[in-house]
Amino acid sequence: MDSHHEHFHKRFHHPYEPYEIQKQLMNAVYDCISDGKVGVFESPTGTGKSLSLICSTLTWLREEQRRAFAQEVDVLGDEDEPVWIVEQARRHRTEKLVQQRLELESRFATIREKELRQKEYGRGKPAKKRVKAGQEGGLLEHGDEDLFLPVDYDSDDETEEPAAAVDRRGAISVATTELMQRLGEPTRLTKEDADTERPDELKVFFCSRTHSQLSQFVSELRKVQLPPAPWVELETGTSSMVGQQQQVVKHLPLSSRKNLCINPKVATAGSTTAINERCLELQQSSIGHEKKCTFLPKKENEALVNDFRDHTLAKIRDIEDLGALGKRMGICPYYSARASIRPSEIVTLPYQLLLLKSAREALGISLKGHIVVIDEAHNLMDAISSMHSIIVSQAQLHRCQSQLRIYLQKFRNKLRGKNRVYVTQIVRLIDSVIQCVAKMASANHSKESLVGVSDLMSGKGVDQINLYKLLRYLNDSKLARKVDGYAEFAAENGREVSDNGTISTPVLTHVQGFLGTLMNPAAEGRFFLERDESSAVALRYMLLDPTFHFKEVVEEARTVILAGGTMSPMDDYAKHLFAYVPAERLKTWSCGHIIPKENLFVRYVSRSSNGIDLDFSFTKRESLPTIEALGRCILEMAATIPDGLVLFFPSYAYLDHVANRWQEAASNSVNVWTRLERLKPIFREPKSSSSVEDTLQQYSKAIDEGKGGIILSVVGGKLSEGINFSDRLGRGVAVVGLPFPNIQSARWKAKLEYIERSTVDRGGTSAEAKAAGREFYENACMRAVNQSIGRAIRHQNDFASILLLDRRYSTPRISDKLPDWIKQGLPPSNAASAFPDIVRQLHSFFQPKL
Repeated sequence: MDSHHEHFHKRFHHPYEPYEIQKQLMNAVYDCISDGKVGVFESPTGTGKSLSLICSTLTWLREEQRRAFAQEVDVLGDEDEPVWIVEQARRHRTEKLVQQRLELESRFATIREKELRQKEYGRGKPAKKRVKAGQEGGLLEHGDEDLFLPVDYDSDDETEEPAAAVDRRGAISVATTELMQRLGEPTRLTKEDADTERPDELKVFFCSRTHSQLSQFVSELRKVQLPPAPWVELETGTSSMVGQQQQVVKHLPLSSRKNLCINPKVATAGSTTAINERCLELQQSSIGHEKKCTFLPKKENEALVNDFRDHTLAKIRDIEDLGALGKRMGICPYYSARASIRPSEIVTLPYQLLLLKSAREALGISLKGHIVVIDEAHNLMDAISSMHSIIVSQAQLHRCQSQLRIYLQKFRNKLRGKNRVYVTQIVRLIDSVIQCVAKMASANHSKESLVGVSDLMSGKGVDQINLYKLLRYLNDSKLARKVDGYAEFAAENGREVSDNGTISTPVLTHVQGFLGTLMNPAAEGRFFLERDESSAVALRYMLLDPTFHFKEVVEEARTVILAGGTMSPMDDYAKHLFAYVPAERLKTWSCGHIIPKENLFVRYVSRSSNGIDLDFSFTKRESLPTIEALGRCILEMAATIPDGLVLFFPSYAYLDHVANRWQEAASNSVNVWTRLERLKPIFREPKSSSSVEDTLQQYSKAIDEGKGGIILSVVGGKLSEGINFSDRLGRGVAVVGLPFPNIQSARWKAKLEYIERSTVDRGGTSAEAKAAGREFYENACMRAVNQSIGRAIRHQNDFASILLLDRRYSTPRISDKLPDWIKQGLPPSNAASAFPDIVRQLHSFFQPKL
């Protein structure tokens, strides 16, 4: 149920004159926050969604600051008290609160004034000692083996919470926790912490999928000028810098070590995992003081951390700016940024840092009472499932087993008490998993099969292992890091070499993450045995239900807003992500596009010009007549649509199959591929991500040179999301078939069984359960289609044609799942037209626009 607030032409401080649909979106978001609802908002790409989200959320934030400040300074006196006494008390309280707030604002103003006079960032307070590249040195000498022994471990109390314990999901290292404690940053926000820490200002957490999307958001944020906070408005000293300058919204960008590390020995480690491990490695007690990372915040340079905080919030910076600031000041921006979280007003961060509870706790982020905005949320459920799923290969299990046995053999006589018991148990558990994998792999040669938890834990004596205690021990003792460290140490000293003569890679940390899933509720996920194209075997844990892992975000935050250009179909969010949210708290909203209706041409193509049905269902799509009919359709489209034509196929395999067929020699005429190339150059989506940019540049160059271009892509592939096919790059977008997932795969069978079982558990009938499974399956397909065709229109003056090639698109079950803005480009009858008529209509659509 939507709220109906009176807005009276509310100013949202939009930097331009907003379009009507932008006003509608800003009002809807404002109402959603005011009412404390959960909102799902769809606003097509090119409609100014980011600016609308910024203006509406920050307008509400400023107004709420004003309301809260007024309540804070209000002094209620007795009825008998003279008015002048009450007013004096109120004035005194206001001055005190203003002074507290303006102290920080004054420092920000000073920094801004200084940076205006400089061409580059101010150096800030110099570090006492700046590190030189390569100064960290090596790790250990040959005789330091005992450093790999775990500390004595005697706790068996399942309810005890050891002082050195890490997050139960294993994502917060003890070293990181200790570092945060030295900085005075909370590792877990208890009530006592909240009472003693500096105020956690009301804020907006803005989350998106990629680093580039967050950078674009920051660029938009810089355009917005908000009114000052109430305590700045009350500042009367006109000579102060605060009074003279426009107040800047206090923005903090957060990111991973990969984007923020300034230590050259760590930053060049390669992958995100390698950088994380190297960073944590340099914080271990086994590393000599002179070899530790000198950029890390310490108690001695706390003043520098605070100075970094002030510089961070003094102006709107993106991740690159934050990294450069850390280098200038000689302080780690990854760790130092945490001091800026509580005083900030808007925090931008990638999915993982917001959605993973362990990541929020590591950063000291509390969502209590704040606003959470998740942009590009069309794949949110998949993203949550992916974050909590994990795959471990048979080779990794064997390598882990080998490293543990070497470790146990080396330190067996030195391990005492519970250490020896638990190390033996972890070896026994991994042996059991390996035996199960080997047995199933030899008995079942299918590509994918279901594995039971009981099968994985069927080894000798494993049923006596208390998994909770064992995993707790692995976290508290840091055994994975000890074993990993010893394996690396032994390899460097020539003691452990794999069969092919290369140094073995430490893997217990990864395997430990997989073993943690054995404790997950049985209904929440499934285990699968998989084989790749080379027949290598792996175990996968797949989360089926993202609800629980997102529920805490929803319950803590004041408002959660999911936004995207293609959120349709929206049913899945209510049924499978917010099933526990009362209907009156859930708000959905969708708008049309800003383009005129005559700038969009959408048609269903059910038959080719020679009357062949276009049915690309799995059993019919490889027939030669169908592929030839498709070729004829594309030839006529390429001859009619100017400039760029983007074709989306349901899979790489089918794209390859069609391309091969088109390239085959024709008996009586030139083949389809050659005829297409005579019309426009053809480009294909590369399978390597590193080649995407080069392919797009070649495609763009061909269009700029007037040759036009056809680019063959895949729904859900590298070109179906985040790529801008605006203007001449995408005058035509066509989708071939419907990209339904493989319903016969073990993973999709498990997913649909879960949907059906959940429906029954909520009181549905068997028929309703089947219908819910089918709806979920169709929605997954159409969400991918909608994301792909959303590449076409990118701004108000853009125009494009969208053709959906498959007879099934004209059926209500499928067509109803298209976004409203796509439907506005359909003819009034909403039916499939004959293809010759579509070609004539295409010609009429483009002719007056060129």
